Amino acid sequence: MNVLSRAYWTAKGVGFDNVPRRLLQAWRMKTGALRRRLDPALYDDAAYRAATGATAEGQRARWSARSARFFALPDDAALQGVAGDGLWDEWVLKPCRMALAGDYPFFSRWTGRLGWPPNFNLDPMHEIDWPVGEHWTGTTRSGPPRHDIKLVWEASRLTLAYTLARAYRRDRDERWAQALWQMLDAWFEQNPPQLTVAWGCGQETAFRLMAMLTGVMATLNSAHATDARLDAVERFAWQSAKRIEVNINYAISQENNHGVSEALGLWTVGLLFDGFAESQRWRDSGAKHIAAECARQIYDDGSFVQHSMSYHRVMLDDMMWALRLGEVCDAPLPTVVMDRFRRATDWLAQFVDLVSGRVPNYGSNDGANVLPLSCSDYLDYRPTVQAAHVIAHGKRCLEPGPWDEKAMWLCGKLPAGEVAPTERAATWSAPDGGYYVLRGANGWVMTRCCAFADRPHQSDQLHVDLWHRGENVLRDAGSYLYYDDDPKWAHYFHAATAHNTVTFGDADHMTKGPRFLWFHWPKGKGGLVSSARFEGAMTLPNKPGALVERSIDRVGENVYRVTDRVTGGEPVVRWRLMPGHWRHEADGRWSIDVAGEPWVICVTGDAGMRCELIDGWESLYYGEKTMCPVIEVTGAGVVSTWAGPAAAVTRAMAESGGEAD
Repeated sequence: MNVLSRAYWTAKGVGFDNVPRRLLQAWRMKTGALRRRLDPALYDDAAYRAATGATAEGQRARWSARSARFFALPDDAALQGVAGDGLWDEWVLKPCRMALAGDYPFFSRWTGRLGWPPNFNLDPMHEIDWPVGEHWTGTTRSGPPRHDIKLVWEASRLTLAYTLARAYRRDRDERWAQALWQMLDAWFEQNPPQLTVAWGCGQETAFRLMAMLTGVMATLNSAHATDARLDAVERFAWQSAKRIEVNINYAISQENNHGVSEALGLWTVGLLFDGFAESQRWRDSGAKHIAAECARQIYDDGSFVQHSMSYHRVMLDDMMWALRLGEVCDAPLPTVVMDRFRRATDWLAQFVDLVSGRVPNYGSNDGANVLPLSCSDYLDYRPTVQAAHVIAHGKRCLEPGPWDEKAMWLCGKLPAGEVAPTERAATWSAPDGGYYVLRGANGWVMTRCCAFADRPHQSDQLHVDLWHRGENVLRDAGSYLYYDDDPKWAHYFHAATAHNTVTFGDADHMTKGPRFLWFHWPKGKGGLVSSARFEGAMTLPNKPGALVERSIDRVGENVYRVTDRVTGGEPVVRWRLMPGHWRHEADGRWSIDVAGEPWVICVTGDAGMRCELIDGWESLYYGEKTMCPVIEVTGAGVVSTWAGPAAAVTRAMAESGGEAD
């Protein structure tokens, strides 16, 4: 690729309107202008005292008044009613005990040995300490010698604060309040302003502030919440907003959840800390950017600019916090925010599997769980959808369950009255984002086909996800890590070969650019052509003359047939399967029990088709990968794949003669 072509695709990837912002950021970094604006001396205790006149004396009274402008937190009776003792011990008390024993929670899944109080600058996966005392502008990068920066950022999000807050709020056990304040003391001591990588991202700073505020408000009546400690949190709020404001244009230039999250940080400090001279400016700036980013990033059909279920949840968590805080403080955000929030809420509700609470593992999945406020697994999206629906529509969309707790923390008491479930028709589409769903009696299938308006993050055009009785039978590979210095994993999870789509050999649909960028985006066009059929096609700019046509039919109640026609090369069709004991019954036919029911995948195609089951990998949780089986089909220009309950598939194939159409 020549220099001009590379420059064009880089500009297209970041957004042509953002090129000036990116160039300005590069200039600020190279000349040291950004570093001068982020001089640690401008953020230290002396600067804080001089700018705000704040003192430690009287902090408890100020925080007590401030708590009236925060969410009405659930009491012990409400928390006892939403989750039984066994569930509470497993999801709340056990993680607290493990953390105090030195095993800190990472990505809502695994633990890393950080000790207690935690060593916040340690990557426990690689046992590498990130530097303390060096300005973050010179150290905030993934790669040698320190691997993936998210492995050190995660602990500093302080999501354990939510768990400790929940434990204390329900049981009033002072050891949890003591642990929360010990953790905050340690974080302040280990992370002087601007001198660790924890300060290197404004979004991380905003997430940390949200967690910290929740923990503080929940333990405000504890003796451990001393004036001096409350003063340190107020100082951190000032430092956080000041740091975010300096660099928010870079966040906006990323055209993703960073802009929303950092604007939320300004909005939060501006509303809750009205004694700062900058508070009104931060409040106004936060509201302006939240509105602009929502209007830009959430499409008319509710799809989100980042093409990711995980990041869609991050965005909704941000918006729930912003909308509720504005409501409590009698400072409503512009109407466009609630309008886009409703659309995004209704969009996500279409993908939540009602049996498992899970969604397709589609798009980038970095383990983010911004508001972990329920006794639910990371993969369970019901807490977010229930809370978002209450805020957006004033009613629950799901029957009561442990997933109600998140809404309780944000909204106080849940609305009384009947549940208003999201309508789930036999077909559903979000054409702006390019998402299409066909539903059967006991399952559903999703595909993605679009002409990208915003940069893609994974090579996953025409991917198919299939669910049956709560099991994700055909599935996406996930993300694993954003950086891995092992070449085997550096590209594996975001490549086209890690999705249920069609490739030409092992080639991607696009050309991989630097970092998160792709060049030569594939062009997809498709839609629902009947109540039981989707048709779509994809062309590849980096492979002229190549055409992939894919149709999906719902045959009867629970059988799905995917037909692929390919011209311009020898295709490979891949089906990534749920882990389990898949039995090879005949050429192109494998079976397994799904939710106690015999189930099959049957592949037919042109003469010369080759079909084999190989080992693949998937990552449901960030930083964790496991093996999964993959069907790989080669040597055919037309391939038809049948999937569903065994008897129903056999009957449907017999009735159609096994033909593709």
